[in-house]
Amino acid sequence: MVMSLPARPARPAGTPAPATLTRVQPGEWVLGGAWTLRGLGALPPLAAPPAAEPAPTLLDGAQIVAMDSAGAWVLQRWLHAQQATPRLRGWPAQASGLMAQVQAGVAGALPQPPRRSGLQQVGRQTLAALQQAIHFLAFVGRVALGALNLLRHPRRMRWRAVLHEIEIGGFDALPIIGVTAFLLGVVVAYQGADQLRHYGANVFVVELVGYAMLREFAPLISAIIIAGRSGSAHAAQIGTMVVTEEIDAMRTIGIDPLQRLVLPRILALAVALPLLTVFADLAGVFGGMVMARSQLGIGFGEFADRFGRVMQGSALLIGVGKSLVFALIIVMVGCFQGFRTQGSADSVGRQTTLSVVQAIFLVIVVDALFSIAFNLLGL
Repeated sequence: MVMSLPARPARPAGTPAPATLTRVQPGEWVLGGAWTLRGLGALPPLAAPPAAEPAPTLLDGAQIVAMDSAGAWVLQRWLHAQQATPRLRGWPAQASGLMAQVQAGVAGALPQPPRRSGLQQVGRQTLAALQQAIHFLAFVGRVALGALNLLRHPRRMRWRAVLHEIEIGGFDALPIIGVTAFLLGVVVAYQGADQLRHYGANVFVVELVGYAMLREFAPLISAIIIAGRSGSAHAAQIGTMVVTEEIDAMRTIGIDPLQRLVLPRILALAVALPLLTVFADLAGVFGGMVMARSQLGIGFGEFADRFGRVMQGSALLIGVGKSLVFALIIVMVGCFQGFRTQGSADSVGRQTTLSVVQAIFLVIVVDALFSIAFNLLGL
């Protein structure tokens, strides 16, 4: 039984001899030609011999010209289908060694990842979180040193980059923040009006909307939106620069990436987010005025007059001050996760998602801490 191709035209010079597999007697087979990726193209599909034929017991490889991993894998697959482990005779040293490696790999069990208990997983995740927190604190320290150095040499600040970031992170975010704050003011006024109406305290909807928007909702919703817009953009941009080795190139030519990329973003968002918070205050209060007029019969003039008399300037200052802290958190987390990107597009997406999640989480945590501190201080 001969498993070889029919006569073919003469091969061009340099073309490897096609692989052949010939049966010379029961259980004995002869291999010839190049058992390589190119040589296997001329070999017909290897089928198991008839049931009456014995499994291969001897493979003569004296005529093998060359063999690579593709040829060894095809041959081993044919032998495995017949559950045969034949003896090799006359094989070149390279081919026999390669075949032995393939046989050992097939015989060995696939490595299984170690199973860890739930306590081990919690411990590993806790350790990873602590290590990331330490790296983040180190990053904050490097940024602080860079800021001090920049204060000594203010001419190094890229003001054009700062203005560009203010336009992207501030001006372009006005529509979405305005609409969101307006609807939030409508919701707060509607929920308050539904309860205040039962007690004849309709006019107190002004204090409800004013304090809720100025102290809590306006800075919080503005920070969350900016974390999704600008925080993710910072992580993606810096992460892409890490992947394309632009960060390494900047260090090579003596440019500090923190001063070039992080500090302009911090300054830009520190200016933009408080202004966006004030804009959200106006939009949210206006939404409350619209709902108060439709649900409680409180006109715009009456609402504005009471708002000016009962609201204190400290409520606005508290919201603006919180927004400044939120801006620092968003930029620092976004840039930190961008610098942690590790050389692949998949890592860019992963770090971008992580930056948004961590920024929003930290903003909410810090907002809760502010509430506790203000309660203790009586503000």
